[in-house]
Amino acid sequence: QAQLVESGGGLVQAGESLKLNCAASGRTSNRNNIGWFRQAPGKERELVAAITFTGVRTYYADSVKGRFTISRDNAQNTVYLQMDSLKPEDTAVYYCNVVIWVTGVPDTIRDAHWGQGTQVSVSS
Repeated sequence: QAQLVESGGGLVQAGESLKLNCAASGRTSNRNNIGWFRQAPGKERELVAAITFTGVRTYYADSVKGRFTISRDNAQNTVYLQMDSLKPEDTAVYYCNVVIWVTGVPDTIRDAHWGQGTQVSVSS
């Protein structure tokens, strides 16, 4: 079980960039597949990007493909989400969590626990 803390959000204007951090606290294995999710007001939570524990396989939602880049530094137990060319539609609370990734689109584990996330607000 991973304990993950999101940070790096903020208020930016359209076209600017942010880099989110997902840090594992405590003695946590760095072999987990990790996904970044977001939830905008009045909308369902959606998967934005994911990365395997090896860091060589990634997934991106069509809405962010080409603009967002997920990466990880297992030595620091941290997964990053570099967000470039931000749009107002990217405004949401962003969460990270462990994901299962066998085939198709990554998915959360059973009884996944969600933290507070980090707020990303993009103004035009």
